[in-house]
Amino acid sequence: MLRNAIPEALKSALKLQDKRTISTVRLIMAALKDRDIAARSKGDSEGIADDEILQMLQTMVKQRRESISMYQEGGRLELAEQEAEEITVIEKFLPKQLNDEEIKNIVDQVIRDIGAENLRDMGNVMGALRKVYSGQMDFGKAGALVKDRLATG
Repeated sequence: MLRNAIPEALKSALKLQDKRTISTVRLIMAALKDRDIAARSKGDSEGIADDEILQMLQTMVKQRRESISMYQEGGRLELAEQEAEEITVIEKFLPKQLNDEEIKNIVDQVIRDIGAENLRDMGNVMGALRKVYSGQMDFGKAGALVKDRLATG
């Protein structure tokens, strides 16, 4: 699904002569190709799966957000704006992101469903969250919530 959407987005951007989208999608395709090559060396001839592509895209967004803050601190606002534009392009490939309140409710529900009681259960909770909400949830925030809930629980 994602593997086909990325080249299609490049074709559309080329037709529209949208330079930012063209360059960003090419960066995505290069990163995907690198990951596919690494997967092939491990014996996976198909390349990486959609969930791994989602993780790659999330990492790219995270890297750009970090760059934005560094550029803003350094007074390089034009570069910060460029990174923000790239985030907008990358996020088009990601599913709708859950907000903080939704994450909190889901974490509480999964803890109840699994019957997690203490920090030893954190791995099980995080595994369940990753299985269902990969690409939709900020797992850094979710992990902190799970740790807090299980430590006080």
